[in-house]
Amino acid sequence: MTVSCKDYNFSQIESHWQSFWAKHKTFRAIDRSDKPKYYVLDMFPYPSGDGLHVGHPAGYTASDIVARYKKARGYNVLHPMGWDAFGLPAEQYALQTGTHPADRTKQNIDHFRHQIQQLGFALDWEREICTSDPTYYRWTQWIFLQLFKHGLAYVEKRPVRWCPELGTVLANEEVVNGRSERGGHPVERRDLAQWVLRITAYADKLLQGLEGLDWPDSTKRQQIAWIGRSQGVDVRFPLQGLYRDIIVFTTRPETLFGATYLVVAPEHPLLSELVSSDQRRAVTAYVQNASHKSERERTNQDKSGVFTGRFAVNPINQKAIPIWVADYVLGTYGTGAIMAVPAHDERDYDFATQYHLPIIPVVQSFDGVTAPLPLSDAGILIDSGPYTGLNSENAKQTFISDLERNGQGKRAIQYKLRDWLFSRQRYWGEPFPIIWVDESAYQRTLALHASAIRPLLPQQPVTSQKGERRYFALPIPACELPVTLPTLEAYKPAGTAESPLVNVMQWVDVYLNLKTGETRPASSQNLAGKDWVRGRRETHTMPQWAGSCWYHLRYLDPHNTEALVASTSESYWRTPDLYIGGAEHAVLHLLYARFWHHFLHDIGAISTPEPYQRLIHQGMVLGEDGEKMSKSRGNVINPDKVVAEHGADSLRLYEMFLGPLEAKKPWSTHGIEGVHRFLRKVWRTFIDSSGRSSAKIIADASSQEKQETERLLQSTIKKVTEAIETLSFNIGISQMMIFMNHLSRIESITLSTARTFVQLLAPFAPHISEELWERLGGTPSVSEAPWPLFDAHKWVEEQTKIAFQINGKVRGDALLSKDASEQTALEQAKTHSKVALHLKGKRIVNVIYVPGKILNLVVR
Repeated sequence: MTVSCKDYNFSQIESHWQSFWAKHKTFRAIDRSDKPKYYVLDMFPYPSGDGLHVGHPAGYTASDIVARYKKARGYNVLHPMGWDAFGLPAEQYALQTGTHPADRTKQNIDHFRHQIQQLGFALDWEREICTSDPTYYRWTQWIFLQLFKHGLAYVEKRPVRWCPELGTVLANEEVVNGRSERGGHPVERRDLAQWVLRITAYADKLLQGLEGLDWPDSTKRQQIAWIGRSQGVDVRFPLQGLYRDIIVFTTRPETLFGATYLVVAPEHPLLSELVSSDQRRAVTAYVQNASHKSERERTNQDKSGVFTGRFAVNPINQKAIPIWVADYVLGTYGTGAIMAVPAHDERDYDFATQYHLPIIPVVQSFDGVTAPLPLSDAGILIDSGPYTGLNSENAKQTFISDLERNGQGKRAIQYKLRDWLFSRQRYWGEPFPIIWVDESAYQRTLALHASAIRPLLPQQPVTSQKGERRYFALPIPACELPVTLPTLEAYKPAGTAESPLVNVMQWVDVYLNLKTGETRPASSQNLAGKDWVRGRRETHTMPQWAGSCWYHLRYLDPHNTEALVASTSESYWRTPDLYIGGAEHAVLHLLYARFWHHFLHDIGAISTPEPYQRLIHQGMVLGEDGEKMSKSRGNVINPDKVVAEHGADSLRLYEMFLGPLEAKKPWSTHGIEGVHRFLRKVWRTFIDSSGRSSAKIIADASSQEKQETERLLQSTIKKVTEAIETLSFNIGISQMMIFMNHLSRIESITLSTARTFVQLLAPFAPHISEELWERLGGTPSVSEAPWPLFDAHKWVEEQTKIAFQINGKVRGDALLSKDASEQTALEQAKTHSKVALHLKGKRIVNVIYVPGKILNLVVR
């Protein structure tokens, strides 16, 4: 079954073994096996037309190494792959070329699948999923119906970032300098009726759930900051000349005596009442300009603002303070208004300095030393009326109690997290399983079919206002899912803040059977009667995030037509043991997926509250110029070209050898050539020129040679195993290179040593390892062979600490056998991080080695 090549013909070898794995379903995951399970998951790719570049396989290779290793350790491994296929890019391509998004998406998926398969990943392709497949998004729609039923989905008119050219709402992160990130089109702010998911109902659960997760601290901090839970008080500031109050949320009520002005957001509902006649033109122009900025731009840019011409009264000391409008205050956070205490807040201080507003310190450090403004730490209250002299932290609760007693404030908790805008005005997305009916039809439905329809409805009806009429949302029963997209000839936006679907009247205008859930086009027949109600389908579609919120669950049971996932499959596989993906998804994807997973757990659909227990972010692979790979820079490296020139094993091994998995690493063509030479050395060491097992591989070796090789072998087993467990793959590869250098020099190698080395190499470079394994007499596949176990007795025996010196100064040490060769000691020294630091840019001119004691390198 081996390949008929004598030399290392990687093309033949890799093609052969990929066919073998596919034919024998080598990496098929078995449901409910007696083995312990291990579920390793990659963030699935969006199949763009550009295909993969060499940065993409880094995470996939890391997960593949772990998957192959766990299989060798006796686990039943689930390692799946799928496609995040809905979204704006495919629709935009359809507009440009006239190609249907489904056709283009299929072409892209086929290309991506080919690229991934040629890299030899140990994937279970029988579980492949695609979010744009109706058999998949049927269950996305089912989850939405559960959210709807439990009151977590509603419709509300919201200010949104609207791009007329793209014809859709954009997230704040998709707007840069007032233009769409994709295409650079002008973006404007509009008030649109949108589907919204009540993620804020899960804010506390999402915070608490982070505590037990094995995630990078930086990712946890980002999620905590995004949720932004703050405890404080809503303070009432009366408006001079108006019988109204402005409500301000603050976490530092003890600094109220230092509040010298208020700031309201440009979208504050009271702003029009606040503006005096002589300031109206300036405020109107400022608000108009702010409408073109994203929230990110508003909070990160230099602070600006305009005086409204009106004053509020500080309730704690009755002083009049001016009210300003400034775009660094967001209408979506808190009450949309803040009290500014410039002596104790850097942002307020900068604004006050710029506009010459009063700055009054009211907290002094405990030691009485006056520090540069602004002050932010706790201390003793000063210039604070009856509260002067109190500890500021202790005084906080006193202020809150007094404000509540006087009717001037109320305890409150605020979140930066906003409910999730869930509508998109485009074609290529999941249709909502909702039909809108007028009020009379809705009331008739409840009167005649309450027992059938009431269990599907939220406690409060979901409504939408259009002109003078109010419409009510009715769910399409789960038995009628999926609601599939109609085939369109034109995908151009409707031009009315609606999806292109609004023009497909045959699909939009329907009758719904309230007994069966069946729908029929209204244009083809008149089905007036007590069991039928006429309405219009929801024409907005779901965002691309929807399909990626729960895909980790569908892999467990991808062909189930009766349930999202069978309870038996879910209870066995549960959630991924390892999740690998880019740090760019550290907030939104992970937050949304956690929200849906918590919700599904709460309604009893699944058994765990959190979706991803262990998370790793792979670092970006940069171009050879050290910049992010992009077509515009011309620094993209195509993996197909690398595989053709050096082989998939070389690409895999090199990407893991570049450095720590989480770090950014520049690509180097010279570097991959070095790794390729290493694989050729492995081949030449074990295989002779005739293509047979090398003559140096024998049943036994000399006693001394065997001892040193055995100790180094055990060290390699230990380091490679630890490297995979800790995802420190570059360390494991370095150790294998050291061991291979040793094997290439010695006169004889035992067959068991050769096979063990091949097993250690197999997760990293599986194709060459399969070929070597069989040529060394092993039964394919090497992935079925049990992982080599570290024997501490063979490793520790006669070991001693060797000091590594540079020009006579100790720079590191390592445990080596007492009779380790000078070459072995030298290789260990060169891979020692601290020694390598002192060797950088230097030339070794002499080596002084005392076995069992020191290795001194003389450098210049």
